Amino acid sequence: MVRFRVLGPLGAVGGRGPLDLKGPRHRAVLARLLVARGRVVPVTRLIDDLWDDDAPDGALGAVQTFVGALRKALEPDRPPRAPARLLVTVPPGYALRAGEADEVDAWRFEAAVGEAARSLAAGRPAEAKALLDDVLDLWRGPAYAEFADRPWAHGEAARLDEVRLLAVERRAEAALALGAAAESVPDLRAHVTAHPLREDGRRLLALALYRTGRQGEALATLRQSRDVLRAELGVDPGHALRRLETDILAQSPALAPEPPPEPSSARSTPFVGRADELAELVRAARTGRRLALVSGTAGAGKTALAEELAARLAAAGWATAWGTCAEDAPAAWPWTRMAEALALGDDLPAGRFERHRAIAAALARREQPVLLVFDDLHRADDDTLALVTSLAADPDAGRVLIVGTYRSTEISAALTGALGRAARTEPARVHLGGLTEARVRDLVEAVTDRAPTDADVRAIHTRSGGNPFFVRELTRLWETDPALSTVPAGVRDVLRHRLAQLSDTARTHLRQASVLGQEVDLDVLVPLAGDEDVVLDSVESALLAGFLVEPDADRLRFAHALVQETLYDDIAHARRARWHAAAADVVERVRPDDVEAVAHHLLRAGNRVAAARTAHHTRAAAERAERRSAPHQAARWWRETLARTGGPDRLDAVMGLVRALAVTGDLDQARRHRARAVAEVAGDPVLTARTIGSFDVPAIWTTNDDEALSADLVDAAERALDALPPGHDAERARLLVTIAMERRADTGRRGRDAALEAEAVARELDDPALLALALNGRFLQTCHRAGLAPDRARIGAELLDLAARHGLVTFEVLAHLILVQSHAALADLAAADRHAAAADALAERHDLPLVGVFTTWYAALRLAVTGRRDEARAAYRAAASRLSGAGMPGVERGILPLALLGLGDVPDADWGPYEPWARPVVLLARGERAEALAAVVPDSPHDLLFEVRTCLHAVVAVEAGDRPTMARLYDRLLPAAGELAGAGSGLVAFGPTAHHLAALAAALGRPGQAAGHRRRARRIAAALGAPQWTGFDVT
Repeated sequence: MVRFRVLGPLGAVGGRGPLDLKGPRHRAVLARLLVARGRVVPVTRLIDDLWDDDAPDGALGAVQTFVGALRKALEPDRPPRAPARLLVTVPPGYALRAGEADEVDAWRFEAAVGEAARSLAAGRPAEAKALLDDVLDLWRGPAYAEFADRPWAHGEAARLDEVRLLAVERRAEAALALGAAAESVPDLRAHVTAHPLREDGRRLLALALYRTGRQGEALATLRQSRDVLRAELGVDPGHALRRLETDILAQSPALAPEPPPEPSSARSTPFVGRADELAELVRAARTGRRLALVSGTAGAGKTALAEELAARLAAAGWATAWGTCAEDAPAAWPWTRMAEALALGDDLPAGRFERHRAIAAALARREQPVLLVFDDLHRADDDTLALVTSLAADPDAGRVLIVGTYRSTEISAALTGALGRAARTEPARVHLGGLTEARVRDLVEAVTDRAPTDADVRAIHTRSGGNPFFVRELTRLWETDPALSTVPAGVRDVLRHRLAQLSDTARTHLRQASVLGQEVDLDVLVPLAGDEDVVLDSVESALLAGFLVEPDADRLRFAHALVQETLYDDIAHARRARWHAAAADVVERVRPDDVEAVAHHLLRAGNRVAAARTAHHTRAAAERAERRSAPHQAARWWRETLARTGGPDRLDAVMGLVRALAVTGDLDQARRHRARAVAEVAGDPVLTARTIGSFDVPAIWTTNDDEALSADLVDAAERALDALPPGHDAERARLLVTIAMERRADTGRRGRDAALEAEAVARELDDPALLALALNGRFLQTCHRAGLAPDRARIGAELLDLAARHGLVTFEVLAHLILVQSHAALADLAAADRHAAAADALAERHDLPLVGVFTTWYAALRLAVTGRRDEARAAYRAAASRLSGAGMPGVERGILPLALLGLGDVPDADWGPYEPWARPVVLLARGERAEALAAVVPDSPHDLLFEVRTCLHAVVAVEAGDRPTMARLYDRLLPAAGELAGAGSGLVAFGPTAHHLAALAAALGRPGQAAGHRRRARRIAAALGAPQWTGFDVT
């Protein structure tokens, strides 16, 4: 790991100590990239910044030279041609990928300052001070010191210095909370002298002086603050300084050090996810603010936040009182409860003004500061609201903080007026939105003992909208129903109660909106529901109540998925079906291209609509899903089509389902459906050709999974070819491709000839999809001899260009996988890496699970090739677990032990189809020579593992001294002399083929050839950074 230092002169420290960052411009490039914080800096911007818009000729080459030198300095152990990990090329420029906060001192510093703020708010000043002491020591001078005069560094340096000043003040605040006032004075005095306009620094210095018994100096500091601010800025001190001066003059008990809060075990629900909001309220209490308003929807955690604040302040010596506004309670009921808690009595004047003055005076007489919590102000009566605004504006009420909570979706006219009056007091305002996904995870883990997966947390976050109440209820449901298939009863009850506040008409319109889904199109809802003005009135009331949100003028969205589900579930099934049928009619009229929505509503309408109409739209939706490369959706739509279709159209639906199943990884089901479909149309050559040829699913592996099924398909295709009438060139080409693909491991020429003929027809027809399929067939026929990785790379490159230009996503993925295999065989791991990453990105975007099986195996192969055997062993086993059950028995059987044999292991295992070649080598390794040489080793089949089997065969032949066999194997392997044996599979590797050729040549008495092969093998091993093969022993 490289650690970068920018809090002072630029530096970098690696595993062996400080790194040499070369000359001034090299250092400027690195600093510029660090300022960008991981973002890409275009080369043109770098050139302008380095030469101040006066770049010389050759500036681009100079920047490339600087970058190259920096890469060598930052990653001295990086193998040749291996991609850079830190200073990376990202079009149109460069970026520095320093991933962890600890890798850059400035990032670590900022993270610690934020964490210290949360620790202070949580009542952990010792933890905060230790953090800040540690990271303030990182500063060795001004940030980006040597680049302070450069425009690109000035802003970042100034920002970091501002954070440093904040850290100094927070450390002082923590020290004061720990009772270290005297120790804080010298540092604070220096801080104020250097930064005389920072009011918080002056406030902390005055407080520290007061707590050390130096009241006169504290007041002098505050008077000086007033003089400086007026002279320099023409303004008076802020509220916090004015309040502190008043408290010092009154010797307020609130200025005494606050004892650290004790952990409370009284809460029945965990408090997580609101640290920043709590910190803001604690800050309001400490700085003398009089009113804080906490708003949010029902269940957002307003009461929990106020409870946590009350607990923290009570532990710090505050008196706290709580009053909840209830709908049917007497006037001023919250204050009645508060007065009881504070033992203030109830002997108050009758008039409102006099009563408020008497309450303020009673509060002012208390020695402790007071927290008053008015919960649920949306239900408050006029007297309560008047008291809140009166106390908030009364400077004679003593040290008091009033916290009012209310639902932002239920603001009454009276509350609106009170909030307007309270605005004059500049209250602290805290709005509680939804929790982030990370905070939802924290809450889920606090509620349950089960460990949620990322998918579980994502599902709970999505359905709850981050509402803490909904999160807790969904978590309890998840413990017994991981699919979250229902709405939790508690959530349903709350939502029904809130919905009951709407008019009957508004509720009906919301139910109709729920039929349309989470997203609501007004152009559909209005015709579905009736009168436009009435619908818009209902929408407005639902928006105000927080059931809907309004992304734009024409579309609405339910605030939470749970709201939509509750409304939908409460509709009677008969009414629901009728509304879905009506919605299908409206969508088809106003959004005719939205075939998915029409199909969805028709399916939900059930028997209310004709099956043929539903099938028409589900088929259209399936075809569109295929075009969008969304195979899972395509499979769902094809299944629905198949259930409602008969006659000739049924075959199209079957083959559509077959394609979708194959791409999504359900290969076994795809094969069965395909075989049945072919059998059904055996008597019609054109229909047979179309049925067989509709299986345009890419294939990467050169061994059949089901030989019997492949033989049946080839026979059916050959018969259809013979009977196919003229004028069906596309169908003919697809039959030829089928023959090429199903005869992929044949030793004869029929498969190759069929592939070439299909390719020629596809090019003549200028059909991109057909050509992609034909190129796939040709790829599968490029294993008839060793050394054909370059041919496969050329096919992959053409296929990639074709697929990318014409949006053939599955063939684009296939092309990347072909190029992974071929570049791995050619020992170009950098290129293979790029294509593996591209394949993974496409697979993630389009949900193609089988792709990850092959890229995971390639990642294990890469570890094996670069000599990291222990890691490779673990990676191979993990990859094998992904392969298990993937529906590819032709790949799976025996491949793990074969991969481990390539690492030098000799496991007892089921070698599957590789046993005739692997077992004798294992016996030799165990010293059982006689048994090994007694084995009959056949010639290898022609597939992607041809070179591996032939190399293993060579080991046995050399040991046996079988010259005719050695000579034959030498000739067969010679075309692959520049390749890695087995790496063309993308799965396993047995070293440079040249090593095995060297052993064969030496055993055949050809020392010159053997020496040449050894040199070539060493060059390949060195280029790969593969020390295990530098002095390779083929036995």
